[in-house]
Amino acid sequence: MKPLRAMFSGDKDLYTAIRNIFGYYPGNISLYKLAFRHKSVAIELVNGSRISNERLEYLGDAILGAIVAEHLFKLFPYKDEGFLTEMRSKIVSRVQLNKLSQKLGIGRLIQVNTESGNVYRSMNGDAFEAFVGALYMDKGYNFSRNIIINHVIRFHYDLDNLIITDTNFKSKFIEWGQREKKTVGFVIIGEVGSGYSKQYVVDALVNGKMAGRGQDFSIKGAEQSAAMKAMEAIIPDQK
Repeated sequence: MKPLRAMFSGDKDLYTAIRNIFGYYPGNISLYKLAFRHKSVAIELVNGSRISNERLEYLGDAILGAIVAEHLFKLFPYKDEGFLTEMRSKIVSRVQLNKLSQKLGIGRLIQVNTESGNVYRSMNGDAFEAFVGALYMDKGYNFSRNIIINHVIRFHYDLDNLIITDTNFKSKFIEWGQREKKTVGFVIIGEVGSGYSKQYVVDALVNGKMAGRGQDFSIKGAEQSAAMKAMEAIIPDQK
């Protein structure tokens, strides 16, 4: 949509916010309105289905992971898979995305039911991933990659600092289990794709129950991802 038309739209504030934060005007504004609709204010359809930003969050998680993986692959041509996997985990962790979303001001755009008294710790990070899903559906992969790399990563991430930051989630998860006298472990529950595109799906377990699920091209990476999600669920405000 051209800027002039956006200024006379009923969604002028949302158009302007996205332009100010990310440097472009949306095309299909309905996608972004959905991206910022929390499940607590989901729209209920006549068939009982509830529409919120969860589907776009799912898509955005995959797109963001792919963009970050490609960027790191090109940025660090001599680093091994373990380094790249850990760096990607640091960038897309829920803790980092929550901080990023708050820094960008995305929290002001989220529609959420504040009267219930519930605390939605991952709401901001979830909304950012949903935004990425909306961006991809609206503008395509190449445009999305440009926005994420040039308007987000290069301005809001200190990669040099992230490199020296310890985020070995698997070790932290195991140490937490020992400290809390919990039985923790990992189990491969399946594989997705085949050949060079095959990824492993791993569950992190606490006392035999799934606490976090991860997916990656290596078992080690999937365990790190599962441990990260488990730790974020156990200790949402971990640093």
